[in-house]
Amino acid sequence: MKIGIMGAMPEEIAPILEKVGEYKSTDIADNTYYEANYNGVDLVIAYSKIGKVFSTLTASTMIHHFGVETMLFSGVAGGINPALKIGDLIVADKLCQHDLDITAFGHPHGFVPGGSQFVETDASLRKLAFDVAKEMGVALQGGTIATGDQFVHNPERKAFIESTFSADALEMEGASVAVVCHSLNVPVFILRAISDTADTDASFNFDEFMESSAKISADFIMKMVERLER
Repeated sequence: MKIGIMGAMPEEIAPILEKVGEYKSTDIADNTYYEANYNGVDLVIAYSKIGKVFSTLTASTMIHHFGVETMLFSGVAGGINPALKIGDLIVADKLCQHDLDITAFGHPHGFVPGGSQFVETDASLRKLAFDVAKEMGVALQGGTIATGDQFVHNPERKAFIESTFSADALEMEGASVAVVCHSLNVPVFILRAISDTADTDASFNFDEFMESSAKISADFIMKMVERLER
């Protein structure tokens, strides 16, 4: 099995590259992909850059060029659910695009003809994640993650996303990666560690907690890789 591990930013994959040690770098389409073998498992690792367009390009390249058969996404997100605190882990049961809006044509927010309002992640990978969480003694929550090309930092937008999609967290890449993987029949898993609470203090919280939250998510992802190799 060849496993792809994605993040959006360098900080989200740096702990993973550190753990795998040796790797081969390949530059394609203004991005760098890192190939490594970790305990007998072939990995392709990359950060896409921020946003849905770059994450779509990166996920597609990993699948079509490198032959990735399972996709794991590791990164940070803003919390919407008040039960989520900075550093907490959430795995996406399903994702939506909160900024996709053709409601003028009678469609619900996040829906486009030929697609769906929500895209689900792989159930077996989610089950594995909860097994890993139990083994590690780590709290893990499942829920809905909303994706959009916006860094949400005001209560009004946060409230809209929460009420419209019943979202627990929000970020800028997960749904686009999930759509690509779903369309190409590649199992996908999206894990996020909470780095901020998507409120008026989001930029301050993000600067302070993004790196530590990214490491929490990356460490968990590598534990999943160790289980997948068995």
